[in-house]
Amino acid sequence: MTIERSLFGRLTVVICVLLMGGAAVLVTTSWYSARTAADDAYDRLLVGAALQIADGLAVQEGELIVDLRASAFEMLGLADRDRIFYRILDPSGKTLTGHRDLETDIDLATVRREPILSSGLYKGEAVRIAVVGRALSDPAASGWAHVILAQTVEARRGLTHELTLGAAITIVIMCFLALVVMILSIRQALRPVDQLGGALRRRDPQDLTPLSVAVPRELRPFVGSINHFMGRLNERVVLLQRFIADAAHQIRTPLTALNAQLDLLNNGRLDEADRQHLGRVQQRADELARLTNQLLSHAMVIHRAESVQLEPLDLNEIARRAFRVAVPITVDPDIVVSFEEADVELAVVGDPVSLREAIVNVIDNALRHGTLSKLEVRVRDAGSLAHVEVEDDGPGIPAEEWSRVTQRFQTSKAGKGSAGLGLGFAIASEVAAAHGGALQFRAKGDTHGFTVILALPRIHREGK
Repeated sequence: MTIERSLFGRLTVVICVLLMGGAAVLVTTSWYSARTAADDAYDRLLVGAALQIADGLAVQEGELIVDLRASAFEMLGLADRDRIFYRILDPSGKTLTGHRDLETDIDLATVRREPILSSGLYKGEAVRIAVVGRALSDPAASGWAHVILAQTVEARRGLTHELTLGAAITIVIMCFLALVVMILSIRQALRPVDQLGGALRRRDPQDLTPLSVAVPRELRPFVGSINHFMGRLNERVVLLQRFIADAAHQIRTPLTALNAQLDLLNNGRLDEADRQHLGRVQQRADELARLTNQLLSHAMVIHRAESVQLEPLDLNEIARRAFRVAVPITVDPDIVVSFEEADVELAVVGDPVSLREAIVNVIDNALRHGTLSKLEVRVRDAGSLAHVEVEDDGPGIPAEEWSRVTQRFQTSKAGKGSAGLGLGFAIASEVAAAHGGALQFRAKGDTHGFTVILALPRIHREGK
């Protein structure tokens, strides 16, 4: 199964991929910015609390004491989902209070004037650790005391998630709006392509002049290629028409002269064997002339089907003219030939020349291959259809061969009846299809008689 590729679809897919890629980058950037902002906010709280605890260190009566201020823990209590751990060390490294197993990778000797932050694990949980140093100058306890304060990171992660989610929703909405705008813009940008296609569809099939439509600069090479192609096609059509006209003249003339010469030879001086040979030559010459005429007629019908503007016609008049053309003056006098038109006007939309050729071929086929003693041509009103019926009293065509005999150069297996070698039914079938109708067959059952029907859709003209 071949999937039709659309320029609009390809552009939309490319834009969607770019928007998704851009959205992914923006969401990642938003997550990184949110995490940095959350860390910065909670790090400030953590350092502030550690500094307040360090300010509570004092030496009284030669002993270092700790005044744990409630305000320090209240500040950290803003992150209600987190737990807090602390440890206070005196200048000798001894734990004064807090969690004795709270460790840090930070070298305490480097913590002097500025607090130092790090990340780590405590009791299997991720924590953020702040270390603050406090200088003591009392002779009883001189040196640097340190405060190690740790806080879990649940609140940080929650804030990062909320900020990222808000940014992601905004990004998705903006991408959706951008996609809608881009789709509308693509539609608008591709409108000249549709206009160019419409201009080509509305052109008359015979009009091979260059296109003169206003198109964007990007489409001008395409229009130029179309014009170049139509120019070359016009040259080929002119050559083909000239060839058909020349072939019709050059082939029909020698065939007519050949038949005339054969008629001159048909005299009593020939013996029986020569007259038989002469009869066969005349038969082949007649078949060649008929086949040549059918080939030219078929080419003409195909050409007119694509180039001629259809018009309302009276099918009675078309059938009458075809009957006069198809039935020769020299028809066998033992054959009863009749024409019956409909009682009412049967209007159809069609090409008069093609319809006449179709009816002529059907009548000619019946005279040559079906008629024994009677040929009837009728025009009938069939409701929404108009019928041209050609009935002969021959054996007809077997029903299983009806679909095959409408193909070019097909004959009935019996070699006789209403189907003979040639293009008669093929021409009639193609003309009927081009006019929205069909070529139909009807047999009389056990009795002799076969009817070929050219069925065409009717129209009702005003005032008729």
